[in-house]
Formats: sequence, C-alpha cells, structure tokens
Amino acid sequence: MTYEPFQIIGEDRPGRWLVTCDHAANTVPPFVGGGTLGVHPEDMARHIAFDPGAAGVTTRLAELLDSPAILSNFSRLVIDPNRGEDDPTLLMRLYDGTIIPGNARADAEELERRLARCYRPYHDALARLAARREDTVILAIHSYTERLKGRPPRPWHIGILHAADQRLARPLIWRLRQEPDLCVGENEPYGGHLPGDSIDRHAEIPGRPSTLIELRNDLIVDQSQQYAWAERLVPILQEVLERSGV
Repeated sequence: MTYEPFQIIGEDRPGRWLVTCDHAANTVPPFVGGGTLGVHPEDMARHIAFDPGAAGVTTRLAELLDSPAILSNFSRLVIDPNRGEDDPTLLMRLYDGTIIPGNARADAEELERRLARCYRPYHDALARLAARREDTVILAIHSYTERLKGRPPRPWHIGILHAADQRLARPLIWRLRQEPDLCVGENEPYGGHLPGDSIDRHAEIPGRPSTLIELRNDLIVDQSQQYAWAERLVPILQEVLERSGV
C-alpha cells in the first residue's frame, strides 16, 4: 500500500467549516528509519508522538458539521506540522523526558526529506481545502496530557487558543464558561500560536476566522467519549459562529 501523509474525509461536504487535526497519528513512515524512530512502543502511544483521541473527535465533528476534515498521517516526532519550517522544535530530539534516537543524528538532508514527503504535502492539501470556499472557518482539534513529567496536574477540561484574531475564540470561551461542569482555559495549556504554525499559516495570514480547541486526552480515551465531546461541541460552535457574524 502506498504511504499517504494525510487523510481527507468528506471533501465534497458543503459546510463552511474545515476541521483539522495536525497530530492525528503516531505513524512513522517506512522511509524514516525503516518505520521506526527507536522509541519504545509505550512512548509512541503517549502524547509525545501524537494527540491521543483527537482524530476521533475531529472525524465526528466534521460529520456533524457536514464539513470536510484533514488529518495528518505521521507522528509529530517525525516532523511537527504545527510548526513553521524554521522552528527549532520542528524535529524534536527530546520530548517530555524521552530521547528520540531516530532524530539524534538527523541532518539537514533528512529534515528536507521529511519536509518534502510529509510536512509540505499535508499543508498543500490543507491550503487547497481551505480555499474551496471564500468563507471557510478553520477548526483545529488537538489534545494534551493531563500532566507532564515533573509538573503539576492540568485542571482544564478544554482550552481555547487564540492569537491576534479572536473573533471566534473570545465568544467561544465565554460560551463554554457558561457550562457549569467545565473548567475552560484561555491559551491553556499553551499560550496562543507560533509564527508559521498551522493557524498562522492557513487562518491568521489569509484572514480566515478560526479557533483551536485543546481537549485533555484522559477525557477522550475511547470512541464514546470522543463522540460525546463532538456532539456537545457542535451546537455550541454553530451558535458562536452565528452570533459572531464572521
């Protein structure tokens, strides 16, 4: 079977949302170390390699929003599609206490190979999908670990990240905080966006409205939890989009 660095679901759906999942998979393509980075399977199943649960939330959200979704098919440890090409963390050699042997000696030629075969095809496809309508709204789905090694627990159930464009993020944060059972973070567990990341590249620079949702991964372990979150978020997202007027 031919390796593909991304998956598109529902390309012909008419909705104006484009649901993205930059860290959908922990796949190591066969042309990278013969399909391994030398990382223990237990670590490859952790948040350091991908965003556990995010793919299931993404596919269900896109289905319910009648909109397309794009999901990466390479581990963030192979190369991180949510970083600019000149970002020093594009290719990680140490992540949350785990050494990445397959990246230890990766040189400029190897980096360029991964850019050409994984990173750029993903972003080219994302750009094409985003341009299918003039009024596309980008919804980026990520997940995060409840606790990094040696750090305190993270209390948020859900976080909304934003940079300069807050047209959707600000009302979404307000609306989610009306839910009495949710602890909602603003630019938590990470702050805003980075130059050249996916939202910057496909939303901020071209002026498309967007929002990035981070879900704590212990809350989306199985399909029932993933679908429940998607089903809860859809009416909220639709309400916020309508009220925002974007």
